[in-house]
Amino acid sequence: MKQLSLDNLRTFVSIIELGGYSKAGELLGRSQPAISLQIKKLEGQLGKKLFDKVGQRYQANADGQWLYDQAKQMLAINDDVFRRLEDGQLRGRLRLGIPGEFATRLLPSIVGEFSVRYPDVSLDVTSALSRHLLNANNRKDFDLILALVNPEEPMEGELLIEDDLVWVGDAKQALNSSNLSLVLAPDGCVYRSRVIQQLKQQTNAWKISYTNADLYGLIAAIKQGLGVTVLAKSSVPPELEILKNKRLPPLGKIKICLFNQDTQHPQVSKTLSDYIRSRIT
Repeated sequence: MKQLSLDNLRTFVSIIELGGYSKAGELLGRSQPAISLQIKKLEGQLGKKLFDKVGQRYQANADGQWLYDQAKQMLAINDDVFRRLEDGQLRGRLRLGIPGEFATRLLPSIVGEFSVRYPDVSLDVTSALSRHLLNANNRKDFDLILALVNPEEPMEGELLIEDDLVWVGDAKQALNSSNLSLVLAPDGCVYRSRVIQQLKQQTNAWKISYTNADLYGLIAAIKQGLGVTVLAKSSVPPELEILKNKRLPPLGKIKICLFNQDTQHPQVSKTLSDYIRSRIT
């Protein structure tokens, strides 16, 4: 009687969801050769190739996509058995603070998986500027905070990556040659402060044409031709493109940090941290 390894299936699913062998290995705590060996064993058992190489990346082929759907169901049943029979099942609320642009990019791929694993834990998400999230009076309101920190500032949290700040906009909209128009978040935004700091060192004219704390509001304004904005490279949404122009000065780096403050549900908080870490690094 043939039996599939759930461990190999979990690795297979992780590769597809995270977009590569190395990221799956980071999440699962395994080396890339170990991940590759698991996939070879799975393919050998099934007698089918599951991935095609496209450029430098591996993408699931038709058989791989079919197996992915089946594997998700098998893993869900397995996890449900342990969850229902586990003593002291975790319950309660986990409070996450996260900048809006990262919430837009990260949460859709995290929330569903997290809620399946911890159905009795309520994920309470607040999107706000990093400065607000890290304020001494506000930090106590969160168990886990993802925030942007300037490179020169002291950092108490875990450094995930030191990312590039990039100019972004709609490539179909031409830059104003005489007066650079900016679409920015309100005062207190790390991006806004860096942009103004850099542009004040130049002689070219510029203006802030639109202000909105919501990323979708900024995207809408950019699509209407109101200007360009700045984001961390890892948070650029698919609706916008990275811009390179001699009128747009380099903006340097920004630190993306994770602050784990939870003592009530440390296991759940660690799991959510792992999800966020694997999708950013």
